[in-house]
Amino acid sequence: MLIDPPIDKLVQKVGCKYELAILVAERARFLEDKKSDLLEASGENSITYASKEVYEGKVRLAYED
Repeated sequence: MLIDPPIDKLVQKVGCKYELAILVAERARFLEDKKSDLLEASGENSITYASKEVYEGKVRLAYED
């Protein structure tokens, strides 16, 4: 269960719970596909690591026109 960072704070950062789900899922998939050293060094699963990156403002959605 994801407790830290809190879901409500993550939704505030992104703006919508659906966009949050997409952002975290895509980032986690990217980390898994690339066998990221960041992920291995942290010892966390990809969803937790991606959620923390969103909370810290390290990743965000890019909108296309």
